[in-house]
Amino acid sequence: MTRIAFIGAGSVVFTQGLLADLFALELGPLQIALHDIDPERLETAAAAAAYIAQERGAVPQISTHLERRAALDGADFVINIVQVGMNAATHADFEIPARYGIRQTIGDTLGVGGVFRALRTFPVLRGLAQDIADVCPDAWLLNYTNPMVMNVWYLKALGVRNVVGLCHSVYWTMQGLSELVGVPYDDVTYLAAGVNHQSWVLRFERGSENLYDRLDEAIAADPELLRRVRVDMYRRLGFYPTETSEHSAEYVPWYLGHAREVERLRLPIGAYLDIVAENLASYEHTRNALKTGDPVEVEPTMEYAPQIIHSIVTGTSRTVYGNVPNTGLIPNLQSGAVVEVPCLVDASGVRPTAVGALPAQCAALNRAYLGVAELAVQAAIEEDPRAIRQAVMVDPATAAALPVEQIWELCNDLVLAHRNYLDPSLRAALR
Repeated sequence: MTRIAFIGAGSVVFTQGLLADLFALELGPLQIALHDIDPERLETAAAAAAYIAQERGAVPQISTHLERRAALDGADFVINIVQVGMNAATHADFEIPARYGIRQTIGDTLGVGGVFRALRTFPVLRGLAQDIADVCPDAWLLNYTNPMVMNVWYLKALGVRNVVGLCHSVYWTMQGLSELVGVPYDDVTYLAAGVNHQSWVLRFERGSENLYDRLDEAIAADPELLRRVRVDMYRRLGFYPTETSEHSAEYVPWYLGHAREVERLRLPIGAYLDIVAENLASYEHTRNALKTGDPVEVEPTMEYAPQIIHSIVTGTSRTVYGNVPNTGLIPNLQSGAVVEVPCLVDASGVRPTAVGALPAQCAALNRAYLGVAELAVQAAIEEDPRAIRQAVMVDPATAAALPVEQIWELCNDLVLAHRNYLDPSLRAALR
């Protein structure tokens, strides 16, 4: 029997989608262990799991656990979807930087929002890593929690043996590009690599046809496409980035710090706060529907975690994109950093493939991104509060918007706001 533990199962909408995919696959007998620290959300997640299983004709064993170690005990796979601090912490990540003139759209990957989201997540990850080492050391940890690079880098530093970070950005980017150039996705071959939310489409083809030529034609024919950040980046860098314009704008110094660019590219400042509100409304709708016996609509996700589990359990070979340590996979990015590359999956596990050197201009941007991530991880590993400030200092978008003294003041304010979630060694205000 395969045991799958969901850590942060109270993220009910995402849990539902993953379960719907899992229950549609031939996996044999399943144990689903749901863990969350919020009793009401955990109860809702369990009700949703039972509902989806019935709808899909599956008969898993479903258990709920307020205590994490009990959920992990004997797990073959661990799916991490925790969000530490929930809505209140996310609002602080936007509202406090906004007082300093910092514009953010998503704030979950890089920049001041990404750094502090990581710092409040790290203590939970440290406990998770210890529990895995104690009760399921051979389990595969499939991480969805952002910031992806910082979290996976930290987990590897803690010694987690089998961990891979998963994100749908490459898949959905290629779906969108295929539609844009008028070629069915199933006819397209592609290669992407880089870092999470800032990988690059290195090849985009149908047979011997370079589909970048078709993309150039589509952009020339539709001036509205020029108002997308990643189209702007593609035109200047020569390779298309694999994350939305809202995300892509946050990792470079050229857009959010300039009001004219915000207007030209119609950047939705604070967009993630709307997503938070939508997620809360979706949760409440699901909770109420399950209580009243009304139908709950659950769409398949096409996420990688169910596919990886199916491949390892059944030996079915497939390729997914994963976030893994850079062991020569991309030689012009930092060794040991977490990079996003194609991975082969079968009964032996997840095996990343070497991509080779990135184009110099793409690697330069990735290295700047990884410098921020490295310092955030260093702050936690070395218990060094100065490294927090240094991480935000070298962040491209923040550095373009604020002088260094204000960056330190901003970090002091965020340390104070998030102090209940941070390691004690990192709570100091610094001058």
